[in-house]
Amino acid sequence: MKARIEAFQQGLRELGYVEGQNILVEYRFAEGNLDRLRTLAGELVRLKVDVIVTEGTTATRFAKEVTSAVPIVMAQDPDPVGTGFVASLSRPGGNITGLSNLRSDLGGKRLEILKDTIPGLSRVAVIGTSATPGNTQALADVERAANVLALRLQIFEVSGPQDIETAFKAATTDGHAEAVLVLASPYLLSNRTRVADVAVRSRIPTMYYTSDYVKDGGLMSYGVSVTDLFRRAATYVDKIVKGARPGDLPVEQPAKFEFIINLRAAKAIGLTIPRNVFDLADEVIE
Repeated sequence: MKARIEAFQQGLRELGYVEGQNILVEYRFAEGNLDRLRTLAGELVRLKVDVIVTEGTTATRFAKEVTSAVPIVMAQDPDPVGTGFVASLSRPGGNITGLSNLRSDLGGKRLEILKDTIPGLSRVAVIGTSATPGNTQALADVERAANVLALRLQIFEVSGPQDIETAFKAATTDGHAEAVLVLASPYLLSNRTRVADVAVRSRIPTMYYTSDYVKDGGLMSYGVSVTDLFRRAATYVDKIVKGARPGDLPVEQPAKFEFIINLRAAKAIGLTIPRNVFDLADEVIE
């Protein structure tokens, strides 16, 4: 979260804002307790802030519940139309706008990288939570890509932290998967160090959708640069405080992507990253 806050602050500075001088930012963190988000959103409304910036779907939902008047800027959301936050990406229509991190081609790219990394790859386990916003479309995209790449998929549902070990065991022992693709899940993300550890102990190459996992011990990730989204969220704050209505500001799509490899994790599972894959990395953790 620190890197995301710093990116947002950078975005403000690029627009000429200096905290404590011409802008005041009130920070609130749930620290993993999602139930606190509603209370925190209520605090910000009572403070009569001009704009609320939210980190993800759950935070946006609670902010929406407590106010229909204060503008809300989503720093990231996988499916703002599907969740009912906006009427459309081009014309949000209400008090919410911001950035979406949904791209239909990302699942296919992740599978391509796995296939290039693991010679002869044929079976991939997909682990995630189907109820997570955006995952229905994400899974459909992955299935289409798997057909093109001649990969067989096995889907494993995670409905709570208690399912993490069970899902990986089912994938590796029962399903004989040769790699794992992790989809979005609040249960997995909030326990990402544990997820990365289970994947390494299972000695199975695992691809994640966000670098958060890789920085906490996971093998590799390919996805939207979330820090870039937070930096760009500052442009919405700027427009709104200057008089723009959030309902008139189109929701923007991701523009920057990143591929990250953790060589410590690769060594721990006995995997050698091919040179052609290694050369694609935007960041390598050694």
